[in-house]
Amino acid sequence: MPWKGQGGGEGGPWGGGNGQGPWGKGPSGGGNRGPQPPNIEDLIRRGQEAIRKLLPGGGGGAGRVALLIIAAVVFLWGLTGIYRVAPDEVGVVLRFGAYRETTPPGLHYHLPTPIERVETPNVTAINQTDVGLADEGRSGGRQELPEEALMLTGDENIVDINLTVQWYIDRDRVQDYLFNIRNPKQAVKSVSEAAIREIVGRTPIASVLAEGRGKVQTDTQALIQTILDAYGAGISIYKVQLQKASPPGDVIDAFRDVQRALTEKDTLKNKAEAYSNDVVPRAKGEAEQIVQAAEAYKLQIVDQASGDAQRFLSVLTAYNAAKDVTAERLYLETMEQVLKKANKVLIDKAAGGILPYLPLTGPASRPSAADAAPPATSSGRTSR
Repeated sequence: MPWKGQGGGEGGPWGGGNGQGPWGKGPSGGGNRGPQPPNIEDLIRRGQEAIRKLLPGGGGGAGRVALLIIAAVVFLWGLTGIYRVAPDEVGVVLRFGAYRETTPPGLHYHLPTPIERVETPNVTAINQTDVGLADEGRSGGRQELPEEALMLTGDENIVDINLTVQWYIDRDRVQDYLFNIRNPKQAVKSVSEAAIREIVGRTPIASVLAEGRGKVQTDTQALIQTILDAYGAGISIYKVQLQKASPPGDVIDAFRDVQRALTEKDTLKNKAEAYSNDVVPRAKGEAEQIVQAAEAYKLQIVDQASGDAQRFLSVLTAYNAAKDVTAERLYLETMEQVLKKANKVLIDKAAGGILPYLPLTGPASRPSAADAAPPATSSGRTSR
């Protein structure tokens, strides 16, 4: 039969059907404080009163029932220590707020609240922090923050940068993540902004905007990780990416003009260097060729002069030994050299006329008939 509670409503044997608990009190508000221990004395008192009302003839067995109730309450309270760690989480057990142990995924047990409690941070999720951008809330858009995005480069130019930092909780240092930093997201943001400003501050703007972007990202990631490790943050940086790197919008046209001028300067410089690399080696080669030719001519002349001197000395020696013979030989050799290529005609004075033609050279140098006849003179004699 249904039980009648106070107020006339039907309910369980320990209370009414108005949503109250067995001791006349509804479930307490939660919050994030976790389960709270019950007031034992109040539970015993309320239980004894309820039993007296329900049992006929007073409370003969009230003490035994109270003990059973207390045991049930203690048992249920002990069950609150059972907890589950998901596969992407790590359990960190705290005893009176102090770190006790780290537990892997699965079902585990800790002493009931308030003695121990557990934190289960997600160690596989990739978190994202932006520098130079801010979320606009429900609209889903992103708003630029000039106070974060504008930075000074190493050559004293201003650049507008949006940086995205992806990070995750280090599984082996999860207790550092929970205890060493108060606001992890804000810490990563502040460290990232400081790191990118330092890296950009020692890098020329041309390198930041073009070929040096990869190095800026790598150096920034290394510096962020170094700072977070020094803080003992328990955070690992997964990736750092420059979403935007450009001059400020107010001066971008002037900056492009300057870049075009610098590009043209580099082009002309490269052309001049190419022309120099072509002309200078060629001129050096020609100069070396002239020097080598002069050296060869010098050696030729010196050797020829030395040979002539040696020949003269040998002739002089022979002349001193036999003057008549040497003089005759020199005469004949000289005439041989002089008349080597001349057309020769022999004339005998005794015969009184021209002898028959006697060629002394080859057919190619044979004189014509007109050349062979000596020119006539006014006296009728031939010229010699």
